[in-house]
Amino acid sequence: MLRRLYLRTLALAASPRAPWWLAAIAFAEASFFPIPPDALLIPMALARPDRAWRLALVCTVASVTGGALGYFIGYAVFDQLARPLIAFYGYGPRFAAFQAMFSQYGLWIILIKGLTPIPYKIVTIASGAAHFDFAVFMVASALTRGVRFFMVTTLLRFFGAPMRDFIERRLTLVTTLLAAGVIGGFLVLKLF
Repeated sequence: MLRRLYLRTLALAASPRAPWWLAAIAFAEASFFPIPPDALLIPMALARPDRAWRLALVCTVASVTGGALGYFIGYAVFDQLARPLIAFYGYGPRFAAFQAMFSQYGLWIILIKGLTPIPYKIVTIASGAAHFDFAVFMVASALTRGVRFFMVTTLLRFFGAPMRDFIERRLTLVTTLLAAGVIGGFLVLKLF
């Protein structure tokens, strides 16, 4: 089922309405959809490098807006809507552990997870379920999602297809290193 959904998502990248589909998928992925927007963003940025940053902006705005929906799901309708979604995707045990960590390290979790390809819907729903400060959540989401999508499109714009292969194989490594750099920077600022 996921394979078919992934192939359908790739087919949308060739559509004349691809930017709208990109926005819809980025929005949905941040709250309930299983396929990350990279499945559309990467082929679209490769096809139109001159529009790569515009596509990253569309992806960022839609993802952060979708994150607000995910936050609402966790905040207002967690038991009615979120628990079934978490169970459906098999995230139950991971979500329980994540929520326990969230009460102590909420901002850091948003900053780290927002940069990685780990399903962002877990972060958005957990933020709402933990009643994390909404304004801080939105700023952290905009920062991390923007960095993530602009990093991908910038690499694709300047290095093209070879970078696509590298990103698809090592996206977790690249975003984890970037997240470590961001956290290291915040720690240095906090200590000095």
